[in-house]
Amino acid sequence: MPRRNVDWDRWIGRQLKLRDLQVLSAVAQFGSMAKAASHFSVTQPAISQAIADLERTVGVRLVDRGPRGVVPTIYGERLLKRGTEAFDALKLGMRDIEFLLEAGAGEVSVGADMSYIAGGFMSEIIQLVAKEHPKLTVHVVETTTSTAGPEFKELRERNVDLILGRMTAPIVADDLRVEVLFDESIVVVTSSHSPWAKRRKIDLADLIDASWILAPPNNKARTLVENAFRAKGLDPPRPRVTTYSMQLRMQLLASGQYVTVFTDSTARYSAERWLLKVLPVNLGPRLPVVAVTLKHRTLTPAVRLFTEQVRKVTKTAHSI
Repeated sequence: MPRRNVDWDRWIGRQLKLRDLQVLSAVAQFGSMAKAASHFSVTQPAISQAIADLERTVGVRLVDRGPRGVVPTIYGERLLKRGTEAFDALKLGMRDIEFLLEAGAGEVSVGADMSYIAGGFMSEIIQLVAKEHPKLTVHVVETTTSTAGPEFKELRERNVDLILGRMTAPIVADDLRVEVLFDESIVVVTSSHSPWAKRRKIDLADLIDASWILAPPNNKARTLVENAFRAKGLDPPRPRVTTYSMQLRMQLLASGQYVTVFTDSTARYSAERWLLKVLPVNLGPRLPVVAVTLKHRTLTPAVRLFTEQVRKVTKTAHSI
């Protein structure tokens, strides 16, 4: 392994090959030399040799072979983390060049949760971007801003530039930058031809036996519903249907037999199209809509342009 007083710039330039780092990343991703070989359309011995060359260059073992397949050692994990950052910086540099060569061109990868997409924000943002920057390409990936599970995985792995959505709990991670765009209510919704839609005043007690469509347990919107009933001294309703699917909810609501909860923006955006009616029921706290980026990742000019359109659209929606 190179000594501590080595000239790192010279050493890296002469000894470290980007291709070998790509091979290490693929082996870690697939957990298999054979699968990495298939990915690169080369032989397995070629992959093994690339890993051996890289280990010889850095002077430590980078992968172990075990029951779970091929996994990175602690040294391999650290090299992979920095290697990912290096490759990301190179890709961002190429995207900067693309933007400079052709004014307004480039691409943006954005993650958004389903409520944000269904709320109409994403389509409005894309249409505004297309009008002002027609050469900009937008890639949309459905993600989540939930703090449960592999939160912000797409962002941390640099598969998206930013994530937009509803924040269900405080985000305290040191590597994330969170911008609150506005606070939004969760509302009770039914079909405009449902018997509930004709009533000007509704108490939560009236809705205990209604045919509710709710998300599975531990969902923030469902928790708001349950807490609102408990605050009135009532048992929470038992949903007739549990689903995350917005499409299924809309289809069931069209029958006039069900009630559910949406974000306020989703209800307003879909009201005319799906003949929806917001019921006069207060579920309590509003939830922040946020834009999340990595703190130490430079935003390309295209991403900055897109983010400005995000602020314009959400500011307009918040003022309605």
